[in-house]
Amino acid sequence: MESIKFETIKKISEIGFRNRNLRNISKLDSNSPPSVFIGSKLKYPLVNVGILSPLEREDNVQIYDDAKFWAENNLKIEDVLRLRNGLLNSRFQSNVHDSRTEKNFVQMAQEIAIASNPVDIEIELKNKLNMNRNPDKVLTPHGMSAGLKKAKIVSNVKVHQKVDRVINDEIKANEGIQMLYKNGFNEYTLSKILSVGVLGLKKNKKLVPTRWSITATDDSLGKVLINKIKDYPVIENYELFFGEFLGNQYLIMLFPRIWSYELFELYLPKSSWNPSDEIKASTDYENYEGRKEYAYATAGGYYASRLPIAEYLSSIKKQASALVIRIETPSYWAGLGVWVVRESVRKAIAKKMEFTDEKELMESSKKVGKIKYGFDISGILSKSLILKEKREQKSLRDFWI
Repeated sequence: MESIKFETIKKISEIGFRNRNLRNISKLDSNSPPSVFIGSKLKYPLVNVGILSPLEREDNVQIYDDAKFWAENNLKIEDVLRLRNGLLNSRFQSNVHDSRTEKNFVQMAQEIAIASNPVDIEIELKNKLNMNRNPDKVLTPHGMSAGLKKAKIVSNVKVHQKVDRVINDEIKANEGIQMLYKNGFNEYTLSKILSVGVLGLKKNKKLVPTRWSITATDDSLGKVLINKIKDYPVIENYELFFGEFLGNQYLIMLFPRIWSYELFELYLPKSSWNPSDEIKASTDYENYEGRKEYAYATAGGYYASRLPIAEYLSSIKKQASALVIRIETPSYWAGLGVWVVRESVRKAIAKKMEFTDEKELMESSKKVGKIKYGFDISGILSKSLILKEKREQKSLRDFWI
């Protein structure tokens, strides 16, 4: 797989220099990873539906849209950008309710999104390529876009049997997501399937902008896991996790108490979302009862961070209160989307320290923050609602100790 990564990225770099006259491209014989993008910039219920593909057919096209592979192989920011900049978004305008119609382009986008393997396509564009790229906290970027004039699938589309069964059953979208998740489909695949309006009761099916489907999937999967872990006993010890990926540093503290979750995001000067010279911060929180409103301060990162933590607790059949600190450094110089958050937390969870005493946990967290990341987290800890609640509300465990 290492050779696939190197050869594909090298080829993309060479194409970028060789094809200087990209704007005049009008016809493509290509393939999709498979990947579809539903844009949210139009006035709802109108959306842009785009088929993502490189400019020519690639043997290893799946690497263009495989965040799991990028994380597992520790691709650099520039590597991911080269891959994504090599993708063209061939798009057309649609109404979200068109998912229930037999419109040709919509059906084609749905076929591609639910495919289990890359799909060969022929594309004709109606206008010149737009090379502008707008960074986004939730969405993974793609490099080019153009209006779609004609499109044709020229290979057999393979759909997993379980996916086919779920999209043809008269069940709610959330139930379909949970069924597929239990059968080993990850959140990346699920959010893509959700976005093209093939899940849910027939009368409710509609296209979902990609940014919404990503967060909805993280939230849906997380809530179901959290409801389960609430039935488990609390962890025996205090646990600390830490790790870094693409300039995103994480400290995760788990306390032996009933479920609650708090996220602090710190954006250091000159990091991707903070061009200023001052540190910026945002935070969101949920207690045992959960949230009733969207986490507006930390947005999609809130749900993307929560999911791996819920997965970890579910795997050990325990519950805990989770305090998460994300430090976004200048090394994260280009926003790549919320997948970076999710995979950064997963990498951090692989490094665990355990303590029998809360004081040891707090002191070690401060040391890791200072020594590993050069940041004093004391100020953040003083603002934590989880720690405030712990000070003010004693648990049975506290009384026994």
